[in-house]
Amino acid sequence: MTIDLRSDTVTLPSKGMKDAMFSAVVGDDVFGEDSTINTLEERAAKMFGMEAGLFCPSGTMTNQIAINVSTKPGDEVICDYTSHVYQYEGGGIARNSGVQAKLLHGDRGRISSTQVEESINQIFDWLTRSKLVSIENTVNKAGGSYYSLQQMQELSAVCKKRSLLMHLDGARIFNAIIEAGYTPTEIGPLFNSISICLSKGLGAPAGSVLLGSKEFIREARRARKVFGGGMRQAGFIAAAGLYALDHNIDRLKEDHRRAQVLRDAVQALPYVKEVLPVETNIIIFTLHDAIPVDYFMQRLADNGVKSALFGKQTVRFVTHLDINDQMIEKTIEVLKKVQ
Repeated sequence: MTIDLRSDTVTLPSKGMKDAMFSAVVGDDVFGEDSTINTLEERAAKMFGMEAGLFCPSGTMTNQIAINVSTKPGDEVICDYTSHVYQYEGGGIARNSGVQAKLLHGDRGRISSTQVEESINQIFDWLTRSKLVSIENTVNKAGGSYYSLQQMQELSAVCKKRSLLMHLDGARIFNAIIEAGYTPTEIGPLFNSISICLSKGLGAPAGSVLLGSKEFIREARRARKVFGGGMRQAGFIAAAGLYALDHNIDRLKEDHRRAQVLRDAVQALPYVKEVLPVETNIIIFTLHDAIPVDYFMQRLADNGVKSALFGKQTVRFVTHLDINDQMIEKTIEVLKKVQ
């Protein structure tokens, strides 16, 4: 038995999801003729109270399109230094859009409205134009921390007051929704654009949806084509996304419960130096220097447990729909045997 805790992107489609994919009605999406993609875009937009959606291959693409459409070269994106758009998208902010990032140090990846307001540049010829605020919810690098509804409302109010646009990297937004108890329709009006990922906790094999106004999505379609993201009969993939929205949101609470069990076990290990607070489905912990991280991960792998290197002496586990209670118990047994 292999226990893959590297990421919630490693899930395999269930039988029900495969059946939905194989029975999908498809067409040429570049011409707007794939009815399954159209249905997914409309459903996702309606879910968050947005006007329109755009189906893309990945969350990186939806984030990068949002930045590209919302800014001009020489503008500035304000975000936390842990943000996925800055850390893990290949320098796309600069490479794709000619924009620079202003990095803030928030509370475990969550920036405040006060921080944003204080970081906005004055309008001088020699200063970058502050144009877009991007937040991530939940925050991957910070261990799955999430924003409260009030925090997002306060950020949105500052952005509107100061004429800034606001983007949500919602790669794991449904984890936040399940844990915090707010609804998608409460979130939607706070942002100019939202990216939701279908291939992480929701278990689809690929795909993300970018949400925004009709005008924004018209421009986003053009950017998607330029970025090489115009797909043809991709309704087979979109059908998996529709299945995920229908079947795999409420069950995220099980991932969170298992993450708590695993956290408790990790905290008790004598060779673990620190564990970040666990709020959703991500466990990030740092090992004491006496146990090299490469050795630790190899010991786990030798016993059928896959983990992800997440920094110097730091390891990440992520629970997901292909992880069950038996696998958590087995992982804990393996962890206890590591010397």
